[in-house]
Amino acid sequence: MMIPILTFVVVVAMFLAVYWVLVLRPENAQQSALQKRLKSAARPFHQNRSLFAKARRLSDVPALNAALKSSSALSGHLQGTIDRAGLKYTVGTVVLASACLGAIVFVALNRATGTILAALVLAVLASCGPYLFVRWKADQRMKRFEELFPEAISLIIRALRAGHGFTTGLAMVADELAEPVGPEFRLVYDLQNFGMPLEEALTSLARRVPLLDVRFFVTAVLTQRDAGGNLAEVLENISAVIRDRFKVKRQVRVVTAHARITGLVLSLMPVAAALATLIVAPKNMKVLLTDPMGVRLVLVAVVLQVLGALAIRKIVDIEY
Repeated sequence: MMIPILTFVVVVAMFLAVYWVLVLRPENAQQSALQKRLKSAARPFHQNRSLFAKARRLSDVPALNAALKSSSALSGHLQGTIDRAGLKYTVGTVVLASACLGAIVFVALNRATGTILAALVLAVLASCGPYLFVRWKADQRMKRFEELFPEAISLIIRALRAGHGFTTGLAMVADELAEPVGPEFRLVYDLQNFGMPLEEALTSLARRVPLLDVRFFVTAVLTQRDAGGNLAEVLENISAVIRDRFKVKRQVRVVTAHARITGLVLSLMPVAAALATLIVAPKNMKVLLTDPMGVRLVLVAVVLQVLGALAIRKIVDIEY
């Protein structure tokens, strides 16, 4: 009994280590560098003294809510991802969905194959599904924000040149642009309108929308408020830079299209081959799933497949 448990722990640790090295570590390094640049132009956003810093319920289940509050790092990361996705879910909903999906997959595979180890590994992979869905929604929303953001800056520039104030430009963006840019700027406008300092409201925007273009915008506005200058001209230069960066990004996607399609085909080919074998020769697949050596081969294949998919994604994900 101890061998399957130890194997399960080792496999989970391996997946977490690979995810930290390939995904979390580069993101944390980039965010740390951007935070240093942002702190030089604006004072930190102190949520503990803000009137708007109300404690958010992480789950409607009291026990789960208390457990999530005790693990602030995990719950904070999940809450930030949900907020970027624009979903109304709570952290507890995502955690419970992951647990239920993993339990269902474990019970189903354990009854079908009779192998606890294979059922545990595949259940762990299945439990990542809700989080991956939320993260995919967040990425799609941030891409949409990135496309509409230059238009938002252009609206603010036109408002400034017409003689209006910066906050009036924020209201124009909130009223005229669609999701997700409009609601985010509406929140900034409402926060400063209800008494929060504009510096803190803009800094909260940079925290909610972790895009380099938004940090450029916030840093430029806060620097202009401290040092003075023509804000319209500064924002016009930033808008031109953002549009040029977006053109470069599209060119990069065109150049790497072949590599991304190749990676997708290579990732789906083993799954398609397994399904085809299950339909054409189910006896062979039954032997593969019931024999101990076959189960080990399946586990090794799944681990290598996931590592290969992560490696291909890292190669084609070009920083620009």
